[in-house]
Amino acid sequence: MIYELKQYTPHAGKSVALRERFVKSTMPIFSRVGVKVVAVFTPDESAGELWYITAFESAAARDAAWEAFSSDTEWKAVKAASETDGPLLASQKSTSLGRVAGTPAL
Repeated sequence: MIYELKQYTPHAGKSVALRERFVKSTMPIFSRVGVKVVAVFTPDESAGELWYITAFESAAARDAAWEAFSSDTEWKAVKAASETDGPLLASQKSTSLGRVAGTPAL
């Protein structure tokens, strides 16, 4: 199993719109294209950020799911509609996580 930690930092004043888009639109598209979201967080020290963990059976499954997401016509339409006043994301970071043997899985 491959896990990733995704960290999204919104532009000033865009955190609510980012969270709403993620919950209402992005998550259903993720589910449809094979991106399994394990958990979603807003860290205390940076309340505007959105962090989430994904899980994939293999690197090939991960790559295929992200490719399907990035080329998805519904996602492209949702993104364009939500960014008429400019992009929601200022930056994003992705970190691959390896599970320590002998510890519980997510």
